[in-house]
Amino acid sequence: MPAMSRPLISRRAEPLTGRAKVPGDKSISHRALMFGALAVGESRIEGLLEGDDVLRTAAAMRALGAEVEKQEDGSWRLWGRGVGGLMEPADLLDLGNSGTGARLMMGLVATHPFTTFFTGDASLRSRPMKRVSEPLSRMGAKFVTREGGRLPAAVVGTTNPVPITYELPVASAQVKSAILLAGLNTPGETTVIEREATRDHTELMLRHFGANVTTTVREDGARVVTVTGFPELTGRTVIVPADPSSAAFPLVAALVVPGSTVTLAGIGMNPLRTGLFQTLREMGADIRTDNPRIEGGEEVADLVVTSSALRGVDVPAERAPSMIDEYPILAVAASFAAGTTRMFGLSELRVKESDRFTATMNGLKACGVEVEAEGDTLIVHGKGSPPPGGATIAVNLDHRIAMSFLVMGMAAAQPVAVDDAEAVDTSFPGFVELMNGLGAVIENN
Repeated sequence: MPAMSRPLISRRAEPLTGRAKVPGDKSISHRALMFGALAVGESRIEGLLEGDDVLRTAAAMRALGAEVEKQEDGSWRLWGRGVGGLMEPADLLDLGNSGTGARLMMGLVATHPFTTFFTGDASLRSRPMKRVSEPLSRMGAKFVTREGGRLPAAVVGTTNPVPITYELPVASAQVKSAILLAGLNTPGETTVIEREATRDHTELMLRHFGANVTTTVREDGARVVTVTGFPELTGRTVIVPADPSSAAFPLVAALVVPGSTVTLAGIGMNPLRTGLFQTLREMGADIRTDNPRIEGGEEVADLVVTSSALRGVDVPAERAPSMIDEYPILAVAASFAAGTTRMFGLSELRVKESDRFTATMNGLKACGVEVEAEGDTLIVHGKGSPPPGGATIAVNLDHRIAMSFLVMGMAAAQPVAVDDAEAVDTSFPGFVELMNGLGAVIENN
């Protein structure tokens, strides 16, 4: 076991109660830092997620020439360089565990006339980057990578970028965003076509900063997103809502721990991010929406969650883009449900921080859950009662696998341990403290 590992064990909890604020949305936090760095003048970010992934993006934007400072009141101030004004970094950019940071930043620098070197931790260095480098190469950038398009990588930006129209072969907000960001510093119109709608934080925030971004829907249902090059982005205030992907963990915990009622404040309710909430409601979850509002262009609401008897459902493949990060915790919820839950179309789950498909299936099996796979479909057979638990899960540097099985331990028949929760801080700093404050029993193992 590595010297820096952080093994934890989660024991059966009494009813979870209280009000909690989960950290800021990771996707929006990354983008706020990048777009603030491309804007002219000062931007202010409130509620920024201060997890390792986002702090790596902040450091990278400093290396590219932007001023990025945390203020005494907890907000962040950026002084941007304008579109096309980024500087060649003096050293390589280490994005840690962040696929979002790496892929979006490759788009940022691809149309700047300098070379940028990227690396990351062992998990990020194993993840595919060809899906980004292929369309960016069409725009004129050059890439030097390890075999399979993996990091470390050098991105040689082009001096004469060419606008493209690109149809995504796989639904990916990261790839869409990388192309749109490259298109900001490219003449004419750069267009991305997606057959399945993916999270649209990039489009919403680019408009907030002043870019001309249009979204239309073709007759066949495909979305056509176009950005016009060389906008003058102007510094803005961004209020980051609480992350729905992070809210998933206390939310499912409240559903499966009998007698629980938990309020989660200020959760981002972007319709392209709420597939998990929809699915859990179909399973019988008591999730009430309170105080819906708009903050910084994003839909936000408080969620009141009460423990519920869940039942198995079929989750269609077309819902995957709106909840791709939530399948491990959904699978945990399904292990408590009565009946079979089938989750279709999970190929993307195999190329996240770890092979989450296999990690989820193996973890469930270790905890005594009947689970199987048919191609890219994950099938969980719930008994309508707590699963046995009693296992130690190898998380392989994956924060969502770690948190998912710690949630299982809160209501399983026997405690569930994880071999290393160090990666949890990449997306949810304070996870253990927040959960224990609601009544969970998570401790060092």
